[in-house]
Amino acid sequence: MSESVDETNVESNDDVPVIEEGTDTMEVGVIEEQDPLEAALTRADTAEKEIAYKEAEIQNLRKRHLNEKSELIQYGSMGLARKMLSVLADVDRAMNNISDDDQSPLAQGLRMLRNKMWHEISGDGVSAIEAKGKRFDPAKMEAITTIPASDDFPGGTVVDVIEAGYMYKKKVLIAARVVVASDD
Repeated sequence: MSESVDETNVESNDDVPVIEEGTDTMEVGVIEEQDPLEAALTRADTAEKEIAYKEAEIQNLRKRHLNEKSELIQYGSMGLARKMLSVLADVDRAMNNISDDDQSPLAQGLRMLRNKMWHEISGDGVSAIEAKGKRFDPAKMEAITTIPASDDFPGGTVVDVIEAGYMYKKKVLIAARVVVASDD
């Protein structure tokens, strides 16, 4: 008779799942139904934040584009100035072979040409880098060689300019090639 009691208990417990100890169980999350109005407000807030972010990104792109355009306009003729400086250097080399008291038409023509070219490119924003006797600035100068420091030229001072350097507005166009006094 005890067997029949056990069978009835087993049959009645079929609806309830039996979980053995030590087995992993999975938790089932209950999804709460969200109010449609709250869901719409949440989506609207998210969309507003995305729109604000995109607008800020567009403004930043506009500012960057305007800055780049301004710089292109400001420094657009930098390449032409560099080319004109090489021609000016050739004129200077030709003038080095002419004495200062030479008044021949050729000498006067070279002086006029040099002055006119310098006047035009300096009016566009080109300026010479003042280096001799100044402190060595690696951003504007290139040290070709060094010599021992002296009382007249302490260490780190430019002793001589081998090739002149030029700036175009605030940018270095051609670095000055210099001789620097060194303590070493």
